[in-house]
Amino acid sequence: MEALGRPEVTLAGIDLEIHAAPERYRQVVAGIREQPLALGALVTTHKIDLLAAASDLFDGLGPFATATQEVSSIAKDAGKLIGRATDPVAGGLSMGAILGESYFGRTGGELLMLGAGGSALALILHLMRKARAADRPQRILVVNRSAPRLARLKAMVGRNTADGARDIEFEFIQNSVAPRNDEILAGLPPGSVVVNATGMGKDTPGSPLTDTALFPLNGVVWELNYRGELDFMRLAEAQAPTRGLTVADGWEYFVHGWSQVISHVLHEKIDAAKFARLSALAASAR
Repeated sequence: MEALGRPEVTLAGIDLEIHAAPERYRQVVAGIREQPLALGALVTTHKIDLLAAASDLFDGLGPFATATQEVSSIAKDAGKLIGRATDPVAGGLSMGAILGESYFGRTGGELLMLGAGGSALALILHLMRKARAADRPQRILVVNRSAPRLARLKAMVGRNTADGARDIEFEFIQNSVAPRNDEILAGLPPGSVVVNATGMGKDTPGSPLTDTALFPLNGVVWELNYRGELDFMRLAEAQAPTRGLTVADGWEYFVHGWSQVISHVLHEKIDAAKFARLSALAASAR
């Protein structure tokens, strides 16, 4: 806040258990709405559940929030409470930095998304809206433990499939057993991108894969977590020299996500220089 010239603004955390009761989410949103000094909020982990429980408390939703049915940024605009989904932008910026242009066209790789929560929806929506076919994978596999999240993602895909994205083949797989995920992983072609969007390794212990899983040759492994045990990423790092892997964590995604929300809540334009400053400050406290 000092770096942005807003030292009077303080950050206050609200800690909710995963999949909290709907009334708890409504209390939080109503509190932000009713308190004049509450400027807004960044929502993490609870993006889907919060909007499902409290959608009627918002005066408006941004287009990505409507498309993904999640809220990661809550802000006040001319007295109205507005919910936005920042992950498609933040995730897209981070993914672009990792893959570069025309990655899927260059490599013929596919995408395996482990998890079907808010980050998974955002990244898939970002890829679907890519204008050039070379920037979109020909096949996206999504694996999730519960059926409702898969159904929700499948519905989002159906609502948002533009002409250019109809060439993507989707496969939705319900599975909660790590050895089965290993088998799915083994079927990917070289150059494929594997994303851990499950929260395992941060919100919950462990990894969606076993210790004997093999990542695709010359592939990209993206661990969306940036803190915690990070078992998934450690496995990838161990295989990187022999499998030719590019391994990334979720740190840049985290910083982009925060900067997008700060921009919305404080009505502050975050240019390249400000982003670099905020990123450096965050890294110093990491």
